Amino acid sequence: MKLNQEYKQLDYKERQTIAVCLELGLSIRAVARVLGRAPSTVSREINRNSGAGAYSCRFAQQRFVRRRRHSRPPPKLVAGNALFASVHALLQLRWSPQQIASRLATLHPHEAHQRVSHETIYNVIYAQPRGELRRELIACLRLARTKRWPRSRGEDRRGQIADLLSIHVRPPQVEDRLFPGHWEGDLIKGAGNLSAVGTLVERSTRLLMLVKLPHPNPATAAHVLQAFTDKLNGIAKPMRQTLTYDRGREMAHHAQLTANTGVAVYFCDPHSPWQRGTNENTNGLVRQFLPKGTDLSGYSQEQLDGIADLMNGRPRKTLGWLTPLEVYGQWLAKLEHSPDSIQ
Repeated sequence: MKLNQEYKQLDYKERQTIAVCLELGLSIRAVARVLGRAPSTVSREINRNSGAGAYSCRFAQQRFVRRRRHSRPPPKLVAGNALFASVHALLQLRWSPQQIASRLATLHPHEAHQRVSHETIYNVIYAQPRGELRRELIACLRLARTKRWPRSRGEDRRGQIADLLSIHVRPPQVEDRLFPGHWEGDLIKGAGNLSAVGTLVERSTRLLMLVKLPHPNPATAAHVLQAFTDKLNGIAKPMRQTLTYDRGREMAHHAQLTANTGVAVYFCDPHSPWQRGTNENTNGLVRQFLPKGTDLSGYSQEQLDGIADLMNGRPRKTLGWLTPLEVYGQWLAKLEHSPDSIQ
């Protein structure tokens, strides 16, 4: 075996090979060469799993599985048991894992099976498979991060956005794309980051709006607040409900944006552009008109509107080869005849 190579347990195919080789009369060292294993590994396997008679791969596998199953006690906290139900109920009350662990230790000082550490609670939450239960548990946590950061990692809170709403508490209808009114936002930067254009994309219709920002210092929170406020207030109120954005500091005045427009702003996890996939893909298409490394300050709002009209007039496969303008217009017509249809 190579030094520093991670050891791997024998699998069923290797046990079949051992059984065949032994029937052929091969020595343990010869079997080890066939498997590419150490002779001690083969010898230990035969001695532990042969039973009363000759070595059988099926019997050996059964003994291995049974030994592994009983090698460690069952987990104390697992979805479906009574302790998990208690923890889950307290998480839904927005208790932190540390508060839950402390309360359980107080209530059950002499019953180890009724209490659990806060580290175990965190581990169980983040070990859940993808699905509704995992999303619900993470949404109950204070910071609602999709991945748990190492405990030893320090956290620099300088420049963080205050009172942000995580994407994990965003209403489920936003994810479904069944109704319009839910937007994704970002900035496209020009040469040297000295100019920028705001992009707003509606998730269900893929309608794009481009927003001119002042030059220089285009990405200040005050400038973005004013520019996005003006653009969003030009949309029919039922068609502007939420905005999903990254953690850029230009959205520091998100609470004021919500007050100005009625649009609830939700923030993606750090370094997670796929959570705004529609916006990211659209930004790539916009670069056909606004290439990287160019000065974007020379584009007027009228020119940006013209670029957006060109893109909104393209048929899209995801829309059944209709254009974003056509789909958006259909929703506006439906809204005119039935004002409560978009809720």
